[in-house]
Amino acid sequence: MREIFAGMPWWVKWIAVPLVALVVFGSVIASVIGFVFTLLFKLLLFVALVGGLVYVVRKFISSSSSSRGDW
Repeated sequence: MREIFAGMPWWVKWIAVPLVALVVFGSVIASVIGFVFTLLFKLLLFVALVGGLVYVVRKFISSSSSSRGDW
C-alpha cells in the first residue's frame, strides 16, 4: 500500500482518498451511526421508564402501607 502512494502528492493521500471513501461508504457510515444513536435513545428511554415505574410503585406501596395503619 505504501508503494502505491509513494509517488503521489500529499493531498491525494490526506484529502482525495478520504473524500472518495466518504462518497462510496457514506450511506453505510450514516446507517451505522443512525443505528447506534437509535439504540442509545431506546436504551435511555427504557431506563427512564423503568425508573419511573419503580418510583411510582414505591410511592404507591409506601402510601398504601401507611394508610393501612389508620384502619
